[in-house]
Amino acid sequence: MAHTRSTDVLIVGAGPVGLSAAAELARHGVRVRLVERLPARLLYAKAVGVQPRTLEIWDRMGLARRIMEAAVPLHGQLTYVNGVEQPRMELELPPEVPYGFAALPQYETERLLEEYLAGLGTAIERETELLSFSQDPDGVTALLRTAAGGEEEIRAGYLVGCDGAHSAVRKGLGLSFEGGAFPTSYMLADVEADWDLPAGYSVRASHRAADGTVDDLLVCVPLPGVHRYRLSMPAAPELLADGPAADGPAADGPAAGAPADGIAHGLGGERLPELSQIQAVVDRLAPRPSVLSRMRWSSVFRISHRIVDRYGEGRVFVAGDAAHIHPPTGAQGMNTGIQDACNLAWKLALVLRGSAGPALLTSYDAERRPVGEEVVGRTVRHAAHGVQADPDDGRTLMLREAQLLIGYRDGPLATTPYGPADAPQPGDRAPDCDGLAAPLPAYRMRLLDVLRGRPGHAVILYLPDPTDPVAAQAAAELEGARALGAGAPGRAPGLRTVAVAGQGIEALEPGTPTARSPLPSPADVSAVVELPVPGYLDTAGEFARLYRPQGPTGFIVRPDGQLGARFPLHRTKEALAEYCAALSVPA
Repeated sequence: MAHTRSTDVLIVGAGPVGLSAAAELARHGVRVRLVERLPARLLYAKAVGVQPRTLEIWDRMGLARRIMEAAVPLHGQLTYVNGVEQPRMELELPPEVPYGFAALPQYETERLLEEYLAGLGTAIERETELLSFSQDPDGVTALLRTAAGGEEEIRAGYLVGCDGAHSAVRKGLGLSFEGGAFPTSYMLADVEADWDLPAGYSVRASHRAADGTVDDLLVCVPLPGVHRYRLSMPAAPELLADGPAADGPAADGPAAGAPADGIAHGLGGERLPELSQIQAVVDRLAPRPSVLSRMRWSSVFRISHRIVDRYGEGRVFVAGDAAHIHPPTGAQGMNTGIQDACNLAWKLALVLRGSAGPALLTSYDAERRPVGEEVVGRTVRHAAHGVQADPDDGRTLMLREAQLLIGYRDGPLATTPYGPADAPQPGDRAPDCDGLAAPLPAYRMRLLDVLRGRPGHAVILYLPDPTDPVAAQAAAELEGARALGAGAPGRAPGLRTVAVAGQGIEALEPGTPTARSPLPSPADVSAVVELPVPGYLDTAGEFARLYRPQGPTGFIVRPDGQLGARFPLHRTKEALAEYCAALSVPA
């Protein structure tokens, strides 16, 4: 007999997306149950690339250091066509971006997220499968099959499907998943290569036929370890022949044969590639002779491109591969899914706390589905024609691949712009900056250091003159924003207000370099001690350069690191009311 047990949010799927959603919700004090049908993490380097934007999100969670200690940096890509070296691609970002590109096997990402989540008091319920669910105006009723083989009925406020390309939540919700499949299947393998190529560079070696089409391909991505790479290449024909399949890593679908839902995406159940088959491709295409060894695993990978018609309905939502799948070009999939999770989590937390109406949750689809459409379209183009398919300048290309250009200026939560149009506006990413000084630390801080750890919204008051009384008035008006700041009993509070004070340095034009100034004197720093909120000096004008304030200016930073509002400080009350109205929050 089924038993009923209540929770705020039930999350199905404990991959990086489900773990991120659970972690963000738990940080906001939301009760979460996270179920996963697999008995343990799969030890396959499925998703490898970690984008700078994802590292920024993990920094705010206090997780970035652990990720950095486990990952390896990606400096660029070496490209060879018919054995001839092409111009090297360097993964260079502007100096104000705090993190570079990294590689980390998915199982390590999951391990670190799982440990972080356990520290928040939430564990994965493994070998637990969603059988069915229904929703009504007050919640969701879900039927689970537990690890013990029994059934359990639970009641949740909301259900989030992070259960991959073959999502049971997506199917139960009746969402369409339109798209198609690529005809080529690929071999994947985790091996050591004894070549002398520079560390930290991926390798793309291809052969072009007389008509210019690519008829052979080898892609090698560095992994943590000595000379260790994740290799991918078109699958050997004999691996796809009819016949009994080996017990492969069926992460997203049936253990063998064609997937029951017709979606050919992910690690397949075909015969597993042998080291000799991987070595044969390396012998044909690698820029240096190399002997492969110590193969940890191999598989066949199939690729589709699809996206749902909507990211949720009522009290049920989908995120990550459950909502969008596409080629792994540029390592966009896992990172896009993690941003889905963070976008949805803080909104669910506000609604569950009673601080916002359910209408806020409609902004999840409005903001994230256009991002999913863009990523699917771009990765399909790049898979077919390379990154040159998009004729952007190199800087724009790198920022887009790093997911630093994702914004919601046209979304329903974007408030009235203020200041230069090319300055960060509501909906844009809130830039990080260096060179902040405070009364106690004898070192400069980054804005991420200031905002790290505490969940919820942050408000930054920029003051050209720290003695300006407008700061006290703005702080008093922000103190009244209890809807954004105060949690229910036992829940984490959300709103934090800090001030950044200038030192007579005017905002510079974008791209203007700034000198690294010496630490300010105690007398300079004392100017921020009297502020009504924690204060920091903009010692080199870096904040002013990146945010381009116009006199005393306020900035609301959303929990997902996007700007919620930008306003002159003398209009703090009105700006706060506008932002709360956009969020369906009672001001």
